[in-house]
Amino acid sequence: MQIQSIRNATMRITYNGHLFVCDPYLADKFSRPSYTGKSPNPLVDLPMPAVEVIKGAELFVLSHLHSDHFDPAAAELLPKDKPVLCQPCDQCKLKDIGFTSVTPVDDDADWNGIHFRRFSGQHGSGPVLLEMGKSSGFVISAPGEPTILWVGDSLLTESVRKEIETVKPDVIITHSSGAVWGITKTLILTDAAQTVEICKLAPQSTVVAVHMEALDHGTVTRASLREAARANGIEDNRLVIPADGETVEFKRS
Repeated sequence: MQIQSIRNATMRITYNGHLFVCDPYLADKFSRPSYTGKSPNPLVDLPMPAVEVIKGAELFVLSHLHSDHFDPAAAELLPKDKPVLCQPCDQCKLKDIGFTSVTPVDDDADWNGIHFRRFSGQHGSGPVLLEMGKSSGFVISAPGEPTILWVGDSLLTESVRKEIETVKPDVIITHSSGAVWGITKTLILTDAAQTVEICKLAPQSTVVAVHMEALDHGTVTRASLREAARANGIEDNRLVIPADGETVEFKRS
């Protein structure tokens, strides 16, 4: 199994002999609006041409449709006939823009021997949560492959803790930029402290932290996350923080 971190939450995952792409955010550098007034987004270029990001993908998995996870460039470039898994509330929008093979995942879905189980995230708190709307995470499994728990755009909540403790995944993917929203600067994503807590909750897991250094409302960098992890006794091989374009490989169990 391989996870290639592309940029932000975009990943190319090779799993059970198949390739799927998660949360394609394909915009050119500085071509999208700012979230804070600091800078247009995204802050960095893709590590490869956009067409290469989706090349060979057999499936697209969308945690939600915020514009940093599925943007106009993705809507234009993704083949409309390729299968898409999404949360139920996003099905109609995807069909309206021309996607013809959309499967809303209420609870579970199977595709080419891979099992996807969706769970709800909490993309912020208080009034900001209403503005953020729904987001999802997925547990991904297949016989002989490491089990993945992809937290998605969520804080570390009691329900996410329960998922981690129940599933005992081999790999946990976190969105660890500590992004904040609005004039209140409300935390809407896992930050360094919560990522460290996830590492401690799951000593059997390798945590792969993505969704960093791409948007102007992030507060956590790769360096600051590594520093926080080391200060809490988390070894580097337990928390993997890939650079854009870097591939992490996990052996079959």
